[in-house]
Amino acid sequence: MHEDGYNLITMRLTYPFLRDRSRVLHGLGERLRAGGALVVITPVVEHTPAERRDIALDEEEIRLLTEGWESIERLEADQFAVLVLRGPCHADTQAVEKRPPTGHALTGALAVVTDEAGRVLLGHSRRGMWELPGGKTSGAESFEAAAVRELAEETGLTASATDAHVVTMLADDSHGVPRLTAVIRVTAWSGTLTNPEHKLFDRWEWHDLHALSSVGPVFTPAAQALDAIWPGVIPGLAPVHAYPLAIDQLPVPGEPAEAARLRHQMTKTVINGGWAPSDRVQQALRTVPRHRFVPEQDLKTAYDSSDRAVITRRDDTGKSTSSAAWLQADMIENLCLTPGASVFEAGSGGYNAELIAHVTGPAGRVVTVDIDPYVVHRTRRFTAEAGSGRVTALQGDASLGAPPQHVPKGGFDASVITYNTWDIAPAWREQAAQGGRLVLPLEIGGYTRAIAFERIGDVLHAQKFTHCGFIRDRGEHTRTTPVLDLLGDELQLRFEDSVPAPTEGLEEALRGPRHEVATGVIMKADFYFGSLQLYAATTLPGFCRLAARKEKGTGVTQIAKNNNAPAILGDASLAYLIHVQTQHGDTPDKRTWEWVVHAFGQQGPQLAEQLAATVRTWNRNVRSDDGNGTDPALTIHPAGTPDRLLPAGDVLDKPRCRLVFQWPGRNGHLPASVESAEAATSAVEDS
Repeated sequence: MHEDGYNLITMRLTYPFLRDRSRVLHGLGERLRAGGALVVITPVVEHTPAERRDIALDEEEIRLLTEGWESIERLEADQFAVLVLRGPCHADTQAVEKRPPTGHALTGALAVVTDEAGRVLLGHSRRGMWELPGGKTSGAESFEAAAVRELAEETGLTASATDAHVVTMLADDSHGVPRLTAVIRVTAWSGTLTNPEHKLFDRWEWHDLHALSSVGPVFTPAAQALDAIWPGVIPGLAPVHAYPLAIDQLPVPGEPAEAARLRHQMTKTVINGGWAPSDRVQQALRTVPRHRFVPEQDLKTAYDSSDRAVITRRDDTGKSTSSAAWLQADMIENLCLTPGASVFEAGSGGYNAELIAHVTGPAGRVVTVDIDPYVVHRTRRFTAEAGSGRVTALQGDASLGAPPQHVPKGGFDASVITYNTWDIAPAWREQAAQGGRLVLPLEIGGYTRAIAFERIGDVLHAQKFTHCGFIRDRGEHTRTTPVLDLLGDELQLRFEDSVPAPTEGLEEALRGPRHEVATGVIMKADFYFGSLQLYAATTLPGFCRLAARKEKGTGVTQIAKNNNAPAILGDASLAYLIHVQTQHGDTPDKRTWEWVVHAFGQQGPQLAEQLAATVRTWNRNVRSDDGNGTDPALTIHPAGTPDRLLPAGDVLDKPRCRLVFQWPGRNGHLPASVESAEAATSAVEDS
């Protein structure tokens, strides 16, 4: 169907013939544009002969059809019902109970079954709710046997108890009666779906996982069982006592053809962007089913190939995401993995770990650690459902590294950190093999770069920088950035790598005259100033960032709201750097901007010249031929390393390491253009 959606979708004399009515209706509703309508024209039982009532709908079916729509209009024409449905077809899922259980209905088993497209089977019961196949155990019957027996009795599908696995035990009560429910994952089945117990169920349907949050009432144990298999697919469930069991469940196949098409489309975009040059990473992107690690999202969102991360959780405990595919591919490429490699991952989720497992092959091994038990639970479940069996998910503070028993002799061949880190944990270096790679998103002056390091001795040598952004560390090494509010919260000073400096008299200075210095450094529309950001942050004494909380033009600065600018602080004085458009045009190639410094306070002119000189020096020595900039040579040394053992360069100290930046044109290092010329001269002399 067309990806942009439709203003009008009509279903004439077709609805009674649909097998999965709720799934199809929900899928069509997702494809309506804003203000669009879905029109269902159908015979009704009232005006249909008894022998033909299978082509008609009764009032209960019409109620189910219209449930959850924002706007419902019912018309009559030629004894047909004409239903005009508008707005999102969305009915928030809620867990509901049946009548009070009898004394012998205290233990039961629920079967979770999926089809060849990965959809889960639910039955709409005569009680007005969705249920999983299942029921009470009988005599000394095992939970697995009870699940497959009930599956056959209720749906006509058959399965062997050897293909039924107890994943979780749920303990709760219903109307004051204790209840123990086994969640059984059925990994293989046969037969044709029917409805043998029509007195108990209206029908059975296969449901998309991402739509489970909007199917309406679901029997409470069934809702909890679905959440046990795919944590997060039904939000807002009441807590339940759950006892996950360690099982050797084989992965369960199944996905719609659309998923494969979107996966190949995403992979093509990543490859065309230059982020996945190796065959092994390309094949991993084409193979690992990303959507099965974010089951609460629709396929289009799961395979989004833009910069957007896929949000998997947002609650009081924080936010979890699956990073943009291009960034995951780039970081894995920079690990320089070989078949059979052992890899440590800090921060779990499942998909990234499975990509790595695919790249390292059958002899490879991935140990992933996360501080959040919910995230670890999700990772274990999703890798069991759709993984390689080569990922070990552990709960713990990943800044402490992997537990000793999981560290291979000689260390990990590669490690990847999947959250923003302000400091570099010693364990990551110590558990890395000599010559091994470590890729992590490091905050430097408030700017994050995914940096690939190689361990040589006890020193990490940077190999590549990638602009990025991740959720921040939540473990032992968490750091809260010192922030000072100014002018009634109009502005904020952020001291990313330093302690807050005195600001007495600064607010009065900000209300005074502004001093401006044009740098003369021009940039075009496609300019990337990440190199300039890092250069300023690592070479300027007193560096901080000035963030604006008001709309541009309404406050004392020209910084856009919720943005920030490089700044330096003096005695009741401040200077910050912005860019001002100097040439307009109809196309991007005709537009230009200039870096300009604004300053306030008595020392403002001096600070402005200092900041402007930094920009000019960067432009002269660091800016590359493409107009952007080169990255510095960077080495990371253990904390406590004496100055005399550090190479010449700009030093940034953090509690657990010492960073040394070597920029062209500083500390005896030549600009890139001079280095190239000297190298060419040396080559001629050698020849």
